[in-house]
Amino acid sequence: MDSIVSLPIRIVEWLEDQNDMQDLSFFVEYPPINKAVPLKKTIVAVGIESIDIQDKFVANDDDVLERQEYCRLATIKANLHICVPFDLGGSQCHDVFTRIADALTFRTNLNIAKSGCDKIVSDRDTDALVMTGWLIMEADFCPAISTDENYASFLDKDLLCGSHIRNNDIHVTLEDKAKFNEPYVSGFYLGNGSSSRSIQIEFQPTLVMVIASGMPAVSVNFANSAAKSYFGFATQDYGSQGIELTSTGFKLVSRTSGGVTSSLNEAGTSYIYLAFK
Repeated sequence: MDSIVSLPIRIVEWLEDQNDMQDLSFFVEYPPINKAVPLKKTIVAVGIESIDIQDKFVANDDDVLERQEYCRLATIKANLHICVPFDLGGSQCHDVFTRIADALTFRTNLNIAKSGCDKIVSDRDTDALVMTGWLIMEADFCPAISTDENYASFLDKDLLCGSHIRNNDIHVTLEDKAKFNEPYVSGFYLGNGSSSRSIQIEFQPTLVMVIASGMPAVSVNFANSAAKSYFGFATQDYGSQGIELTSTGFKLVSRTSGGVTSSLNEAGTSYIYLAFK
């Protein structure tokens, strides 16, 4: 698996491969797994509370922080729920936690920055002693992919540091987020009767729609067969007559074609517009 969500499974698989862990059973924290009652073997449930992956910055000779290309700092907080049969005693909980912490410390290049345990409680449903421990593991990937450091099989250097992070096609940019939060803006203007007029909206739209307030899309004078269009739209590739997109909004132009005059700036008429980012 190449997803961070598979990290607890990878840690379980790595711990199961350790020769001195064969007396223990490992599984992921979720979904819950049925346990023997009464419990006959120590089991450990592995869960991930948080993952933080950041670019690495190092101070230069002028004490200015510089971003290190393709370098990442990963901080992972893992939870261990250790369940021990009554007859093994509470000390077994601490012994198992220490064995796991030592394996991660001395058999990988991870830095166990902090660790700790909660109090041991009695679970009468399974006749077991239960203790929750936690480990904050830090990894310095630099250079990210080419490094030969041993961070154990569950830390995928390609995923955390390589093409996945640099692939702009699969990541959301700040511009994308702005579009998601506010995909369009709306507004209005009062026509002034000029044959050409620009409306500023402070960004380059992809689609603009304009309609006169309280007017039909098209008004026809049957006496002279003349028609006025009070609706218009424009995209970057095409649109109706009388409206064009600009780098900072849109432009209105009075034009007549096929007996229809674009009336998107008629004096005294109110217009409503929608401009999509």
